[in-house]
Amino acid sequence: MRKHILFNVAEYIRLSKEDGDKAESDSIGNQRKLITDYLKEKDDLVLYDTYIDDGFTGTNFDRPSFKRMIADIEAGKVNCVIVKDLSRFGRDYIDTGKYLERYFPDHEVRFISITDNIDSMKQAYDMLLPIKNIFNEQYARDISKKVHASMKAKQRAGEFIGAFSSYGYKKSPADKNKLIIDEYAAGVIRKIFRLYIEGYGKIRIAAILNEDGIVCPSEYKKINGDNYRNSNRLDSTSYWTYSTINRILQNEMYIGNMVQNKKSQRMRGKPKAQDKEDWIVVKDTHEAIIDDETWSKVQDLLKRRTRNPDLNSNTSIFAGFLKCGDCGRSLAKKTGTPGHGGGIVNYYCGTYVRSGRQYCTPHPIPHLVLEKIILEDLKAIMQNIDNMREVIEQNQETAVTVKRINENEKTLLTAELEKVRKLKKAVYEDYRSELISKDEFVAYRQDYLKKEALLEKQLESIDKQQDEAAPDIFDSPWIKRLLKLRAIDKLDRVIVVEMIHEITVYENHKIKITYNFSSELESLFKTIYTNKENIG
Repeated sequence: MRKHILFNVAEYIRLSKEDGDKAESDSIGNQRKLITDYLKEKDDLVLYDTYIDDGFTGTNFDRPSFKRMIADIEAGKVNCVIVKDLSRFGRDYIDTGKYLERYFPDHEVRFISITDNIDSMKQAYDMLLPIKNIFNEQYARDISKKVHASMKAKQRAGEFIGAFSSYGYKKSPADKNKLIIDEYAAGVIRKIFRLYIEGYGKIRIAAILNEDGIVCPSEYKKINGDNYRNSNRLDSTSYWTYSTINRILQNEMYIGNMVQNKKSQRMRGKPKAQDKEDWIVVKDTHEAIIDDETWSKVQDLLKRRTRNPDLNSNTSIFAGFLKCGDCGRSLAKKTGTPGHGGGIVNYYCGTYVRSGRQYCTPHPIPHLVLEKIILEDLKAIMQNIDNMREVIEQNQETAVTVKRINENEKTLLTAELEKVRKLKKAVYEDYRSELISKDEFVAYRQDYLKKEALLEKQLESIDKQQDEAAPDIFDSPWIKRLLKLRAIDKLDRVIVVEMIHEITVYENHKIKITYNFSSELESLFKTIYTNKENIG
């Protein structure tokens, strides 16, 4: 009889507050004591090892200590498993049943659940066992829903609920749901944004940081004692990469906005990326590392999808800004070979370069000619601004009065619009929670949509009036920047990024410049240079 055989026992212990486990009765210490007391009374049971999964849900079996226990069973080191109760073993009734009814019998493993009074050697599993497993899983599902609802509420309130903060921030010692700036890492973030604006590509920025000996975010967190692991990173990668720089440049956290709910996870599933419209973004929840102006410049550059320039090979300051006036394709840079204009940089239509003259003409323009045209045009604009100063001052008094009246009305309308949008969102949540019927939801939603459209139209009308009023042009950041550039005699990448939106190149050195400030100047001065066509 097998009852005289000594069994090598694996005591398995698990605790997870996500499953609703009670801190006291289900604690690690309580489980261990219960099993230890049980083993003292059994002469045929010898403890081989203890396997503890603390903080791992019971809704799946992807747990490190559980896997180690199974490996010891496979190696013949363990032939008996003891748990406090079935919920400690697992809350997924399907997989739990597979282990208890198939895997353990096939491997001749005895299973004991103390409080459920289950011992596979003494009797077969009773008919209630599957039902108990189902109840365990349903309980876990109910707790999971409540936990996720609580997390969503915290996210919508702008509270940080992640295990690890974004690189550049750390949790406040006074409140773990608040973020404060990590000055060292924040300095690296600012350097990344500055280098990108200056024309360095993401690969080159990563190389610079690696050359400077700056550790990547995942390694930095480890150095600071965080038990952090990036699942997207290879174990052998401990340096800055293109993807890391790319994520940082697009992370709204750095302008003070809390961005959460980027991934969702079902009870037994793996985390899945959420669509961007499902992210929970709350503005101005923490101190910004990057100012709004720098952020806007970088986002505009990212949209251009320029190739990653290598500044060591004399990359053009116009990369990403030059378009063919006929086919619309970006212009390609070519440097003359020795004996054929060696060292002289020219730009040609990308379609011509790739496909030939039958698809588009060359549209050639030398770099020096292009730079000269743009530099002269900027200086002409600056001269016009100085000449128009008197006109601006005459319109200033009217502009201030109109602006004051409109701002008061705009504040009231904006508050009302925000209220309507919250009500529209609340009625949808009530419908999802089955607090109102579908017909009620549709009726409420239509009312809110109509009111929202009306308020938006009123705000649009106010904005239009403000646009038509003569503003104080010298308050414009573009103009302030222009006036500081009076003495420039050479363009650089920073000036191009700040001032220019696009340069369209036609044949015979004819170009059209669209400035970032074109609409501002056009609305005030009908005679000023906007989208100016120049002939070199």
